[in-house]
Amino acid sequence: MKANRNNRRLSKKAGLPPGTLVHVGERRTEKVRITVMDYDEAHFQEKEVASVEECMPFKAAETVTWINIDGLHEVNIIARSGAYFDLHPLILEDILHTTQRPRFQDCETYLYVVLQMLSYNAQRQRVESEQVSLILGEGFVLTFQERVGDVFDVIRDRIRKAGGRIRKAGADYLLYSLIDAVVDNYFNILENFGDRLETLEEDLFGEPSEGLLQRVHLLKRDLIALRRSVWPVRELVNALDKTESKLITKTTHTYLRDLYDHTIQVIETVETFRDVTSGLQDIYLSSISNRMNAVMKMLTIIATVFIPLTFIAGVYGMNFRHMPELEWRYGYMGVWAVMIGVATVMLVYFMRKKWL
Repeated sequence: MKANRNNRRLSKKAGLPPGTLVHVGERRTEKVRITVMDYDEAHFQEKEVASVEECMPFKAAETVTWINIDGLHEVNIIARSGAYFDLHPLILEDILHTTQRPRFQDCETYLYVVLQMLSYNAQRQRVESEQVSLILGEGFVLTFQERVGDVFDVIRDRIRKAGGRIRKAGADYLLYSLIDAVVDNYFNILENFGDRLETLEEDLFGEPSEGLLQRVHLLKRDLIALRRSVWPVRELVNALDKTESKLITKTTHTYLRDLYDHTIQVIETVETFRDVTSGLQDIYLSSISNRMNAVMKMLTIIATVFIPLTFIAGVYGMNFRHMPELEWRYGYMGVWAVMIGVATVMLVYFMRKKWL
């Protein structure tokens, strides 16, 4: 169903020339919000502006400027920001196309990074993704998000506090910090996955049911989506570290290599969880098979016990005239004694064989 929705969104661009700005994503009606954080080691300024034009004085400043745009559905705002910061139309097209694969592109005068920011919806019990596009220029960082709400509050708090490393560093360190915040949030998502896996494993060992199997399938589907979002980030960070762009300093390259190690750790954890999820499916199938075997075992024992009893009852149920036992005074009680004795002997034998 999700693939069909994505295809319908992409169909809006069919036949249009490259660089045509069309928003591809969920329809939204809320107002686009533009916030600006401008700082250096000694000064800090934060405000919300009404238009892109109000951001222009910060472009030529000697300070570091972070301009964040929440909302991509108003194409004219994205177009004006691209015009003011000299962004290529194809880059703007990718920003508006919210199903991009995480990647990095060196555009000489600026760097373009796009990745998926994940969050866990506890009410729906699903992992939701949002595309975040980042532009690193000379002294500024632009971020474009689909909606209000992100994982960057920790970065904002660090900028607001004087004396931190981020206030002493340049825009490249800010870009690294934003990407690092997204990657760190992946660990929070993985922690949630770990809790869900533990709960499912306990429930499966308790009493497996079709509902549990459905939960396992949903978890596996979320892990596949997580893997699709996380795996390209490794290539992205590696390419960002190896770029020869002057926009990234040698000091920031050191932090990027550490970030690369974090992405490797995330990917390894995702792969481990996928293996565990596959194991949970095997546990479910084994549990169902064991329960079925136990039922069949019990039914087989009952049927085996009743085979000789049925034979005895069949023999004395025949209507021949000359059957001496039929005239015996204790014949009825004798047949019962024989049948009970046979059943008891068989049950004792099964118990000694540990079949019961």
